[in-house]
Amino acid sequence: MASVLPQDVEKAPGELYMHERFSIGAGKPFPPPLPDAKHYVVEFDGIDDPMHPYNWKISIKLYISIMVCTGTLVVSFTSAVFAPAIDSASKAFGVGSEVGKLGTSLYVLGFACGPLIWAPASELRGRKWPLTIGMLGGGIFTIGSAVAKDIQTLIICRFFAGTFGASQLTVVPAVLADVFDNTYRGVAISLYALTVFIGPFSAPFIGGFIASSYLGWRWTLYIPAILSLVLGALCVVFLKETYAPCLLIVKAAAIRRQTHNWGVHAKQEEVEVNFRDLLNKYFTRPLKMLITEPILLLVSLYMSFIYGLVYALLEAYPYVFEQIHGMRPGVSGLTFFGLVIGQVLACTLIVSQHGIYARKLADNKNVPVPEWRLSPTLLGAPAFTIGLFWAASAVAANIILRSAVAAGFPLFSTQMFENMGVQWAGTLLGCLAAIMMPIPLAFRTYGPWLRTKSKIFQQLVL
Repeated sequence: MASVLPQDVEKAPGELYMHERFSIGAGKPFPPPLPDAKHYVVEFDGIDDPMHPYNWKISIKLYISIMVCTGTLVVSFTSAVFAPAIDSASKAFGVGSEVGKLGTSLYVLGFACGPLIWAPASELRGRKWPLTIGMLGGGIFTIGSAVAKDIQTLIICRFFAGTFGASQLTVVPAVLADVFDNTYRGVAISLYALTVFIGPFSAPFIGGFIASSYLGWRWTLYIPAILSLVLGALCVVFLKETYAPCLLIVKAAAIRRQTHNWGVHAKQEEVEVNFRDLLNKYFTRPLKMLITEPILLLVSLYMSFIYGLVYALLEAYPYVFEQIHGMRPGVSGLTFFGLVIGQVLACTLIVSQHGIYARKLADNKNVPVPEWRLSPTLLGAPAFTIGLFWAASAVAANIILRSAVAAGFPLFSTQMFENMGVQWAGTLLGCLAAIMMPIPLAFRTYGPWLRTKSKIFQQLVL
């Protein structure tokens, strides 16, 4: 059968063929079609391929996990360490403390904006460089806050520092999912979550002692900046890429060098960046999911309240223990140790349940069931609520939505405790927690039924 050349086929006026738009040049004829590209796509050599992160040595997994979780700890610590210095900084710039609190709120608001950058970057370019750039960028903007000559510069730099710092909150869970399979992933994520909350609660007493010492309030920003820059430099040298599709790019490049067959490539290299697709996947779709998926909405609301409460306490505790009980800055921050201890104990409880979870997973042919993770919350939700009510009678009380809510809490928490009183303000928070307490129980009971009603779940199954 005779071949049909492009010039033998009728075409509409103005229509151009590929060879007419992209000429080979130098008088060379347009080449024939290439063979099927799928035969040149590299893949892993089965589930036991040593190149796959699941099969790396445990020592490599641990050092990667420690490095990225340390980054999360630094970022969350940076978000709160400035809180004890707000009054001093506000006086230095001649503004009210409400304006100074924007230094904390805008940093956390940066957490809400950052995922729009770091989530797509981590899937297009891998995990290492978004994490590294995020740490270095956060350190640079934190230095900008430290040397600021006016309040505008300070709070704007804090916002961008938070935006860069969001890389840790966004990408670190993905790193842990890259290197740990279903059996150990829950334990790893629990330890990561511990760093997210320990950071803000360990910051007040450190920041309080720094701000009230001869160093002054600016060193509450210099110190986390130094930590960020040092860790960012370590990531440049020592952090390994963990995203499997990007590891296949390295494999494909090595094969091309050895065989000189330029057609060998990884599937990830075929991905073309489309701004509209990125906007839909990382902004429009999450908002749509919040509206249409009841499980996601309720979990996000619950986590937003808890995360917002973290930053509310950063302002409430100093008011209660300094203004009412007369403690000095720094010393009053030591009261946060109770929260830190509670978090460590809760994490220990969750990790101790790993053996039970692993047996269930093995019995279910390694297919996880989300409701299995809810057992600790059935204890934690009532304990959390009771703890807030106890605070009222004694002395004091996933990444876009919760950070947006948390950004607003520092702005009103002090006024709430001042105007309502410690007891009634703590009671209000306890009542809100009580309202949300049935959420884990409802998911435990109705989770499978709710998933069957999810359009996204149905698409994944089909």
